[in-house]
Amino acid sequence: MSENLLTFLARWALLHELADDAWRGAVARGRATGTSETPKEADASLDGLAALVADEKDALRSRLTERAETPSAEAAGTVATLEEIRFELGELRGRLESLETAITALDLRVQAGCNPLSPAQPEQK
Repeated sequence: MSENLLTFLARWALLHELADDAWRGAVARGRATGTSETPKEADASLDGLAALVADEKDALRSRLTERAETPSAEAAGTVATLEEIRFELGELRGRLESLETAITALDLRVQAGCNPLSPAQPEQK
């Protein structure tokens, strides 16, 4: 890796680390003031808002984790949809291979000096 790329990635990681620390601090300050306020009152305080957002994020994480652990009809539908997508991808692969073959044949005709737009003509002796 080049030094510029490593420097960029290090700066990016540091920026995110500092932002995470600032976010955690805001959430802690907001929770310390109490989140029993109504959302309109909490909106006036960024720390309060951060605490409300963090609570909602935790609730969302719990709902998603719970949903992932419980098999449902939605999961069966997802499996069926994935199978359809796999089939369509197989069809597309076949079409791409066919196009690749046609392009290779056209390229060979151009390299041989034939007009690629005219039908193949048998050799005359």
